[in-house]
Amino acid sequence: MMTADVSAAKVAAAQNGDRKALEEVLSSVEDLIHSLARRILVNPEDAREATQEILIQILTKLSTFRNESAFSTWAYQVAVRYLIAAKKHRDRDLGLTFEMFAADLETGLISDPPEAPDQALLLNELRISCTMAMLLCLSLDLRLAYVLGDVFELDHLEASKILELTPATFRKRLSRARASVEAFTSRHCGLVASEAKCRCPRRLPAAIKGGRIQAGTYPNSAESRMGYAQTRRQIDAVVDDLKTFKLQRSVPSHACPDDIRMRLRRILSPEL
Repeated sequence: MMTADVSAAKVAAAQNGDRKALEEVLSSVEDLIHSLARRILVNPEDAREATQEILIQILTKLSTFRNESAFSTWAYQVAVRYLIAAKKHRDRDLGLTFEMFAADLETGLISDPPEAPDQALLLNELRISCTMAMLLCLSLDLRLAYVLGDVFELDHLEASKILELTPATFRKRLSRARASVEAFTSRHCGLVASEAKCRCPRRLPAAIKGGRIQAGTYPNSAESRMGYAQTRRQIDAVVDDLKTFKLQRSVPSHACPDDIRMRLRRILSPEL
């Protein structure tokens, strides 16, 4: 998930008004910020809006960076503070619980469903969207700890710094989140548990009927390097306590949308 961090010299040049350096500094964190927003907010449009707002904050707050950590760590801190404080996103939280999600997954299952056109693409979209939505059942503080610690696999000291927690508190939150996600998937996700009622092929007709998945539209899996069948094989190949980890890690890292990149470049270079 992490990329090579931008150099302190490059950040210093950006802080001193070097426009090219500023573009490079921004480019170094754009994808990281958007990927974080997608995993925390899940809804693509909410994530796009949050990504733009966070990147603008990074631009306007750049002078406050004191080189006391990696630049990406500081950028993540800006992002986390925004995600915690943004009332407009909190107000859209569905209040989803694991119990509610389990009941929804088991509604409308078809034991022998007909194969749909673009079946492989639809199954992959359903697999990714469901895996991401699962994390909405966690409270925001646990969700942040889980995404940074287990999904992005950040060092625990770095993750605790980003969340402005003691390492012990971070580890406690991560442990609680991990236990909740693993307990849910081990009972209700057919990709992880062979005895689970919900399986993507059985769930697909209801997901299409409910408008959650649409043929020809694959916003969650467009950047996925692995299809449904390959993901299933990889999960089947690992031991039980790693299946949930493999499931969550199989979601693609979503790159920052090009229109947001261009909008920010116009802010930097209004004459272009």
